[in-house]
Amino acid sequence: MAFETILHDLNFEIVIRLLVAIGLGAVIGFERELKNRPAGLRTHMLVCLGSAIFTTIGLGLEPNTSRIAEAIVTGIGFLGAGAIIANGGQVRGITSAATLWVVASVGLVVGVGQYPIAIIITGLIFGILQIDRIKRFSQRGMYDQ
Repeated sequence: MAFETILHDLNFEIVIRLLVAIGLGAVIGFERELKNRPAGLRTHMLVCLGSAIFTTIGLGLEPNTSRIAEAIVTGIGFLGAGAIIANGGQVRGITSAATLWVVASVGLVVGVGQYPIAIIITGLIFGILQIDRIKRFSQRGMYDQ
């Protein structure tokens, strides 16, 4: 197959969707990576990309898109469960599991081509993840002055 044929058959809208999914997943993954969390940059990028792929391809296969979303949510639930570690009375990884779950939804939104909504959701996720930082900053008395 000649390169020109491949280029002609390439659907650039799908490529853009996948690149946007990787980028938005990277925003959240980078934040988690900076905090040395188990699910970091690559994991969030892959989850967002995978959700976008399944959604984009699924739209061409099945008219009932809610089934695609159900399958993604179920699969990510298992992945998130693997990120949660219980050790004695302490549980770790809940936020990592939650970010994987919500990043999958970003990929799903990108997969249906709703870029502005996906960008807003990513900003909200990033903001929510900063609450812990704000809380620690406040506890040091910086806001009391």
